[in-house]
Amino acid sequence: MKIPSDTNLTSDADYRQFIEALKARVANARISAARKVNHELIMLYWDIGRGIVDKQQVLGWGESVVELVAKDLQTAFPGTTGFSVQNVWRMLQFYRTHTAPEFLAQLVKELSKEKKTVPAHENLSQLVREMVATVPWGHHANVMAKLTDPAARIYYLRATAQFGWSRNVLLNQIKAGAYERAVTEKKTHNFPLAMPEYLAEQADEMLKSSYNLEFLGLKRTVKERELEDRLVSRLQAFLLELGYGFCFVGRQYRLALGEKEYFIDLLFYHRFLKALVAFELKVGAFEPEHAGKMDFYLNLLNDKERGPDDQPSIGIILCAAKDDVEVEYALRSKTNPIGVAAYALQSKLPGELKGKLPTAKQLADVVRGEMEGGDERRP
Repeated sequence: MKIPSDTNLTSDADYRQFIEALKARVANARISAARKVNHELIMLYWDIGRGIVDKQQVLGWGESVVELVAKDLQTAFPGTTGFSVQNVWRMLQFYRTHTAPEFLAQLVKELSKEKKTVPAHENLSQLVREMVATVPWGHHANVMAKLTDPAARIYYLRATAQFGWSRNVLLNQIKAGAYERAVTEKKTHNFPLAMPEYLAEQADEMLKSSYNLEFLGLKRTVKERELEDRLVSRLQAFLLELGYGFCFVGRQYRLALGEKEYFIDLLFYHRFLKALVAFELKVGAFEPEHAGKMDFYLNLLNDKERGPDDQPSIGIILCAAKDDVEVEYALRSKTNPIGVAAYALQSKLPGELKGKLPTAKQLADVVRGEMEGGDERRP
């Protein structure tokens, strides 16, 4: 076996494989170290907040102790950041927020909804500590400053921990109302009629009432193929907007039936639902025939693409506008699970402009009129 000289190592395949493995090991070690540092920092801030609260309750100290603590810690650890008066106040708020009865009650409710065992009170407190320790301090500061609803706080903290959201991504998700669109706003689908109860609940959590596509940067009317092109080109941002669990399978996904071909705009697989999820894009308002077409696609997917252990395929129709009553009637007779959601290409108008510009439905009517009801996506 010929051993290459040191000068030829950079072009040697074995060496390249060796150095790539080392680089991956270094990167993983740095990530692991950063996580440990963050964990210890969050627990330190938790303990400082808890210590102040305990002394206030036992010894009757007032709020002025916060400034004294900040001053003494800065004196003891000169050059160390994090002990400003403002930040020590955040530590106090941090501990109070996550041990408040309403926060713990909401967490118990979430665990019960997910069919998880609810721990005893002392274990629940430990569970909270473990949850907050996975999220960086800057993220906690943003959540505490912008949110008061315990359910919303839990949603964004758990999502940040699960998906590794940066601070900017977290702020954008809060600004776009991801929690409201995923949890609290009314959704239009037939999941309870087409799926078992436990699966229908999970599918409902997967679907949002609407989707914010502002990241596409569209300022004008587009055809469905261009909308699809933009979504695929910004796939990472679109997956972020969809929520956790989605894996991209393909675009214009081909299905054959006899001598005819059919194409699904975007096809995903949902890891937790264990189901294919088909998206159809409509630049106009929802029409009842859209539901029939999606139902047909789902029948084909279930027969030709569904895996042996997969759940029934799910369809989501993304349109510019929808009438909830019309959607309800259109989905009532469909046997496959279908959801309908609207999308927004730009942020909501400022209050002073409301009523002075066309509504989304009016614009959708114009687009539909221009397209004359035809499907111009297929070559």
